[in-house]
Amino acid sequence: MTGPVPDVETVDLPQPCLVVLAGPGASGKSTWAAEHFAADQIVSSDRLRAVAGAAPDNLGASDDAFVLLDQIVRMRLGRRLTTVVDTLGLDATRRARWIELARVHDLPCVAVAFDTPPALCRDRNRGRPRPIPADVLTRQLRTWAGVRTGLDDEGFTRVLAPVHVSTAGPAFTGARAAAARQRQEPTGLRFGLHLSSFDAPSGAPELRAWLRRRAVAAEGAGFDALYVMDHFRQVPQVGRAWDDFLESYTTLAYLAACTQRVRLGTLVTGITYRNVAHLGKIVATLDVLSGGRAVCGLGLGWFAAEHTAFGWPFPPVTERYDLLEDALQLLPLMWGPGSPAYRGRLLDVPEAVCYPRPLQEHVPIILGGGGERRTLRLAAQYADAANVMGDLATVRRKAAVLRAHCAETGRDVALTHLSTVLVGSDERHVAELVDAGRPRGQGPDAYAASVNAGTVQEHIGRFRELAEAGVSEVMVRVADPRSLAPMAEVIAAFR
Repeated sequence: MTGPVPDVETVDLPQPCLVVLAGPGASGKSTWAAEHFAADQIVSSDRLRAVAGAAPDNLGASDDAFVLLDQIVRMRLGRRLTTVVDTLGLDATRRARWIELARVHDLPCVAVAFDTPPALCRDRNRGRPRPIPADVLTRQLRTWAGVRTGLDDEGFTRVLAPVHVSTAGPAFTGARAAAARQRQEPTGLRFGLHLSSFDAPSGAPELRAWLRRRAVAAEGAGFDALYVMDHFRQVPQVGRAWDDFLESYTTLAYLAACTQRVRLGTLVTGITYRNVAHLGKIVATLDVLSGGRAVCGLGLGWFAAEHTAFGWPFPPVTERYDLLEDALQLLPLMWGPGSPAYRGRLLDVPEAVCYPRPLQEHVPIILGGGGERRTLRLAAQYADAANVMGDLATVRRKAAVLRAHCAETGRDVALTHLSTVLVGSDERHVAELVDAGRPRGQGPDAYAASVNAGTVQEHIGRFRELAEAGVSEVMVRVADPRSLAPMAEVIAAFR
C-alpha cells in the first residue's frame, strides 16, 4: 500500500468490502490494485491460470481458474476480509454473482471502472512481453463500451474511477473531512498516554530504565498526562496473568521523578482495592511529590478474578456503587482543610485529616465507566470528568446523557475518551506496523480495526470528530512504541 498522492482525489472505501475491477485488457487494473492493496487481498484470474494451468496467459485453464477464484472470494468474504477481484470484469453473470455474494455476507461491493482510452490500451499491450492478440483486445474494448453504460445500475454499492483510495477502518469513515476542518479551524484537545503493559525486552531488570525512556519520550512528544491501570496483575484483555505488571501508585511516584510537566494518574483506581481514606493520603502525597500534577481516577472495580486471587472480597455491584459514591464525597474532604468527620452509606471516618494537603487547590477526579443510569449520573454530581470508551456514535450518545445529568445537577463535567491507537506516518508505514503487530492467526484487517490503525492525518480527523462530540481529553494506548513519533504530529495539530 502506498501513501496518498498530493492533490489527487482520495476516496475512503468501507472496510471490509469486496472490490470488483472492470475494464479491458491493458487498462491498468492490476497496476492500480497493487498500488492500493496488499498482494494477499487481490484475487487475480491471471495468477490463478498459472495455478490451474501452465502460465498466466494459458487461456485453456480459464474455466478452472474462475472456479478457484469464486471459491477463494467466497471463503474470504465469509471471513469478512477485504477482497479485490482482478479480472476483466466483462461478464455480467459473474458480476451479478459477486454482488450477491457480498450481499449475503453483508459487505459493500464496490466496482472500479477503468475507462482507459483504447489507444492507450493498445499501446500498453504492444509493450507487453506477451501481448493480448490484437483482435481479442479489440473485442474487449467493444464489449467494455456496453458494460460501462449499464454498470451504475447493476447494484454495486458504488462505482468508482481508478482514483487513489484509502482502506482505513470504520473508525476513520469521516476522518478526511474532519482533518480538513482541523486545518481550517483548529480546536484544542488534551492527550494522555495510557500505559497498560510493562513489556521491557529484558524483563524486570530493565523495567526501571524502560519506563523512564517511555515517560521521557511521551513528554517530549507533547502528551499532557500519563496514566496507568490500577491492577495487581495483567488483565486478560491485554496479556497474561503472569506478565510483569507494576503496582500503580508506586509507579506513578517513580514517573513523577522522571518527568517535569505531565499530569499523573490511574485510569482508574478500583474502589475496592484500598481503604478510601488511605487512598486520599496516597493521592495527596503523589500531588506534593510531583509538584501538583496528580489526577485521581476512580472506578467501580470489575476484575473479580483478581480479587479472588489476592483474597479480597468482591462486593455486589450495588454495594460497590455505594462505596464509590462515599469515596466521591470523602476524598475532597480529605484534601481540604481541617479534619471533618464523614459518615456515608458504608464509610465512617471520624477525622478526614491529610497533611500535607495536595498542592493543587482542587485535585481533579475522573470517573471511569459509561453506565448511563448510575455512573454518568455520579460523574455529573461529584466528578470533574467522565471517561468513556467506544466508537464515535457511542461517544455522542454518552455525551448527550452526561449533558442531561449535568443539567439536573447544575455542574459542568468534562468528557474524556480511552482507546487504543496504532499510528503510521503514511499508509505504507501503517501496513508495516499492522503486519508486525498482529497476533498469529489474526488477519491484518481485523487487527487494524482492533487497534484503530491509521495514518497521522486519519487520526487527526478521528480525534477532531471526538472533540466535536464533546471530548476534551483523549487517552490512548499506543499499540507499538514506534507510533510515538507520528503521534507527536497528531498532538501538534491540536496545539
